[in-house]
Amino acid sequence: MDRFEIRVVLADDHPGMLAGVRHELASVETLTLVGEAANSTGLMVLLETTPCDVLVSDYAMPAGEFGDGVPLFKLVKRRFPDTQIVVMTMLDNPAVLHSLVSSGIRCIVSKSDAVAHLIPAIHAARTGGTYYSPTMDAVVRSIDWEVRSRNAAGVLSQRESEVVRLYASGLTINEIAEQLHRSKKTISTQKTKAMEKLGIERDVDLLRYALENGLTATVTGAPQG
Repeated sequence: MDRFEIRVVLADDHPGMLAGVRHELASVETLTLVGEAANSTGLMVLLETTPCDVLVSDYAMPAGEFGDGVPLFKLVKRRFPDTQIVVMTMLDNPAVLHSLVSSGIRCIVSKSDAVAHLIPAIHAARTGGTYYSPTMDAVVRSIDWEVRSRNAAGVLSQRESEVVRLYASGLTINEIAEQLHRSKKTISTQKTKAMEKLGIERDVDLLRYALENGLTATVTGAPQG
C-alpha cells in the first residue's frame, strides 16, 4: 500500500522562518518538502515545475513580480486549483483575516504561535478543512462578519471613505486636506476613525485593505511609482 504523502512548498522571505518550518516538517512522515521560494516570482516558477499539494506561504512578501497577500493567493488558486493554501503571517487584524477568509483561505497560522500548528493546518488544507492557530482563531471569532461582508463604503461614512481612497491612492494627509478643502486635523481624525471601524492599527494594513477591496481612486497629481 502506498504511503500517504502531502507534497509541500514553502514561500517566505525570512531565511530564519524557512529554516524553522523546514525543521518542523522534517519530523512528520506524511509531509514532504518539495521546494522553497523567497518571493512570488520564484514561487510561481516553482509551482509551474513542481507538483505540490499544499502551499505554505507568508502573507507579506514584497519585491516579487506577482505581488503578495490576497491577490497572490487568488492567482495561485486560479492557476493551480489543485494546490491548497496555508497562510502563515504576523498580521492578525480583523480586516486582513476577513479578506483572507472571504477569498477562500481557511487555514491560517500566526507566526506568534508555535510553528507546530502548521502540521494540523497542512493536513486540514489538504482535505479541504479549516484550521486557525490560537491567535488567529481568537481574531476570527471576534469578527462581525455581517458588518465586514458589506462594502467598506457601507461601514465607513462617506467622508471617511473619501479619505481612505485618497490616502491609498498615494496622497499625503496635507494633500488630501487641500483637495477636499478640509483641515489637516479633520482629515487625520477621519482617517483614524476609519481605521478604528475597520479594526486596523497600521497604515500599511490600511493600504493593503484598500487595495484588496477596491478602495482606491485615480487622483490627479498623485505621486507616481
